Amino acid sequence: MVFFRSVSAFTRLRSRIGQQSSLSNSVRWIQMQSSTDLDLKSQLQELIPEQQDRLKKLKSEHGKVQLGNITVDMVIGGMRGMTGLLWETSLLDPEEGIRFRGLSIPECQKVLPTAQSGAEPLPEGLLWLLLTGKVPSKEQVEALSKDLASRAAVPDYVYNAIDALPSTAHPMTQFASGVMALQVQSEFQKAYENGIHKSKFWEPTYEDCLNLIARVPVVAAYVYRRMYKNGDSIPSDKSLDYGANFSHMLGFDDEKMKELMRLYITIHSDHEGGNVSAHTGHLVGSALSDPYLSFAAALNGLAGPLHGLANQEVLLWIKSVVEECGEDVSKEKLKEYVQKTLNSGKVVPGYGHGVLRNTDPRYVCQREFALKHLPDDPLFQLVSKLYEVVPPVLTELGKVVKNPWPNVDAHSGVLLNHYGLTEARYYTVLFGVSRSLGICSQLIWDRALGLALERPKSVTMDWLEAHCKKASSA
Repeated sequence: MVFFRSVSAFTRLRSRIGQQSSLSNSVRWIQMQSSTDLDLKSQLQELIPEQQDRLKKLKSEHGKVQLGNITVDMVIGGMRGMTGLLWETSLLDPEEGIRFRGLSIPECQKVLPTAQSGAEPLPEGLLWLLLTGKVPSKEQVEALSKDLASRAAVPDYVYNAIDALPSTAHPMTQFASGVMALQVQSEFQKAYENGIHKSKFWEPTYEDCLNLIARVPVVAAYVYRRMYKNGDSIPSDKSLDYGANFSHMLGFDDEKMKELMRLYITIHSDHEGGNVSAHTGHLVGSALSDPYLSFAAALNGLAGPLHGLANQEVLLWIKSVVEECGEDVSKEKLKEYVQKTLNSGKVVPGYGHGVLRNTDPRYVCQREFALKHLPDDPLFQLVSKLYEVVPPVLTELGKVVKNPWPNVDAHSGVLLNHYGLTEARYYTVLFGVSRSLGICSQLIWDRALGLALERPKSVTMDWLEAHCKKASSA
């Protein structure tokens, strides 16, 4: 009961914050809707000079303002908590969760265009929002969807590069290899070699990013069909929107699965700039590496078990619970299994988060999807029991004290499994397709704003010890 009161309190708090935000942003939303231009690039051409001037003013008037103190813990702890990156497309609040250009997930679900009434947001709409800060109209989203479909052709040499790998290679290895092969057609690389002025860097970057976003679902679907469906590929259907077409190419034409894919891509698209994949994309891009090289590097970070690979681990762990305890396991037995997992030196996958201090809103919206579409699914019911059992256990044992709550990975695998995408090793590829929207959107703005080469200062333990000794004696 304590757990549910906490969740309920958080839900009420989030609702109040959302309502306040809705009021403060209502005029802004009206302004966002004022443009009727259907071309995304034209929108950016209007916005970029304004944002360039804004950044210049920030630097000239406030460049010496301090943002906080750096501690030894932060230096040793992987720069955790340091404010050190400009990331325009989203911001993560420890209590409230992610906001895309100021809009929470529930707000995005409310205002972004959908495929049908009462449905989940179209990822193309979120891409428009990430790039422009504006909520697009249905017509603008449809135009962007057609633009992406027109860019989605993948050269044969990309498939050949993937085919050179064993079919048993991890899906992320095959996916990243395909993205690297796409780099051959980089417009930014060609423009840079031809001497393009730095003020125009964003334009070929835009072309690369839109091409990459359009093509990664095709590459990802090819990897899936190669590994799990005897190489029987399914052609793209240009009449479908981005999420539905990805579901179709994977081999899933159930309308609810298409809805799930729209939701999945939308909520996994961005999570501010400090996570490994986003930061890696920004870091590599700051060296003026083209978007393909930057995104491939980001995928390699995403493939780590402490980042995107966690969604694979969650479903495998849940299935291990079923194997040992059965689907209809009691809460008491479930508590014993959780304690057993912790006592073996492992973590409960899907619980805790490096930044969040409450239930992840991305978990909440997936739970709402499940309650609407698959309330009787046995694995979903097990996830619901875990939602009650795990946080109190972690709190009692002093584990994950700052955040014993479920994160996005705690739920996604069960939804995918319900609709037939049961291959857990592939799940991180889905995450990668989604993350292309956020990383590529920020790369375009990195170029437009002329952000500098990332080069933080590093120190040795000798330096830290000497510095601390000096500070203590002062």
